[in-house]
Amino acid sequence: MGYDDVITHLGEFGRYQKRIYYLLCLPAIVCAFHKLAGVFLLATPDTRCQLPHEDAATAKFASLPLDKWPLAYPLDSVTGKAQTCEYYDVAYSADYLNGSEPFTQNGTVACSTGFLYDQSKYLNSAVTEWNLVCGRGFMAATSDSLFMLGVLLGSFIFGQMSDKLGRKPTFFASLILQLIFGVLAAVAPEYFSYTISRMIVGATTSGVFLVAYVIALEMVGSSYRLFAGVAMQMFFSVGFMLTAAFAYFIHDWRWLQIALTLPGLLFVCYYWIIPESARWLLLKGRKDEAFVIIEKAAKENGVRIPSEIYEQLVEEVAEKKKQDELAADQPAATVFDLLRHPNLRRKTLLIFFDWFVNSGVYYGLSWNTNNLGGNQLLNFMISGAVEIPAYVLLLFTLNRWGRRSILCGTMLIAGVSLLLTIAVPSGKTWMIVACAMIGKLAITASYGTIYIFSAEQFPTVVRNVGLGASSMVARVGGILAPYLKLLGEIWQPLPLIICGALSLTAGLLSLLLPETLNKPMPETIEDGENFGKNQDPSLSAEGGSNQELKEMLNQS
Repeated sequence: MGYDDVITHLGEFGRYQKRIYYLLCLPAIVCAFHKLAGVFLLATPDTRCQLPHEDAATAKFASLPLDKWPLAYPLDSVTGKAQTCEYYDVAYSADYLNGSEPFTQNGTVACSTGFLYDQSKYLNSAVTEWNLVCGRGFMAATSDSLFMLGVLLGSFIFGQMSDKLGRKPTFFASLILQLIFGVLAAVAPEYFSYTISRMIVGATTSGVFLVAYVIALEMVGSSYRLFAGVAMQMFFSVGFMLTAAFAYFIHDWRWLQIALTLPGLLFVCYYWIIPESARWLLLKGRKDEAFVIIEKAAKENGVRIPSEIYEQLVEEVAEKKKQDELAADQPAATVFDLLRHPNLRRKTLLIFFDWFVNSGVYYGLSWNTNNLGGNQLLNFMISGAVEIPAYVLLLFTLNRWGRRSILCGTMLIAGVSLLLTIAVPSGKTWMIVACAMIGKLAITASYGTIYIFSAEQFPTVVRNVGLGASSMVARVGGILAPYLKLLGEIWQPLPLIICGALSLTAGLLSLLLPETLNKPMPETIEDGENFGKNQDPSLSAEGGSNQELKEMLNQS
């Protein structure tokens, strides 16, 4: 007897669960706002150094015609573009600017008079306000990188809070902090306070999204968990697309940040609607509170829970406490337990690499839409829209074609499509965009697969540890992803080529992992070591599915 059996009596996805589930899906939209906002908050428009003869009060980016740029700015021998961070040391008289040959004998001077920005696409951004260009250009990527560091820290901090203090208080603490520091980022007077505020917001996305994810899936039956998990990811994709809609109507970066933050206020009212996880309450021995929630769900679903089920749950809770006390005397599992045995070590390192590549490529493509050419807002919206068919693909194929087949196939498709950008003729921007979007669709499907596939590879005794370590490696990929944008300034397809090469490599290496579909999950370290050595692995335990939810999600 277990809580999953209670869910069966309630209805695996009854009226009560549906109402709570869909309410919990909505915060995923706001989390997407914050995770993708940096594309517009830190947008870097075309820039040129203000020349000495230009008046700062009246000078515009377009004041100097493009055909005159060779007279002012030297060409970069690598990129073939004008080096607009410096200019020729010459008197910019009318006669000189009406000529056709640049005067190069005096060399160049680094920009010190200020910068002029092309405002045709972006009215302003944090980059233009604080001049995060030229020698300071890396600071914009660093800000996004620190945001992802916040996501990593938040998964640790709020994950621990969720297990110790409860899902509900952790969700609302994260939400309040997200609102406060989201607004503080919008009013930040300088780069440092803006970056720190955004890093804290990044941490809260873990608390809001992941905790809502766990609450939602802890109340649905096992046969609906794949649908429920994937559908919540679709709400994140909706938020992805809506971010572009906000940016289309709001052109000032500070007001954009406020507009993306304030919808979080709507979820404060959830305090009186969303219950604590009954599963968590039972694990903590708070059975009376859990029974009240179960009774409320039963009443709304129009069913009755037999009294003997409550008695069995009480016995189960008591037994679980004894098991926890015995487990407390045993050494805690660590990631080193996954690395001591050759076959388990090989699989663990392959999984770590897959997580690193999936996260790095996903965010690298998501944040690189401004460098693809063409309509940047349209590129961004398409990048979010292609995630929907990716998740639909998982719903229909993941339990039919196998985890390894989907993971390998989607990563190979992503790799090939991104590497094809090498062969795109100059000026064919739409072809680069098409290849990038195919790659984004494929890597999204791959990212959705790796969660389940990894949980089924790690033995039960170290599953939480394995997923936690995998998530940490994934965040490292996300932390490095913002710097790919800088490479696009050297050569437009370069970020896509790097992402493609990583995807192709990871896809091929995934073939070395054993298939897990319809296979019993390994329980012990010995099971994990033996799993995959033979075509028909024999494991000492059956299933483990009743523990799958907590183990798969709490450390994600």
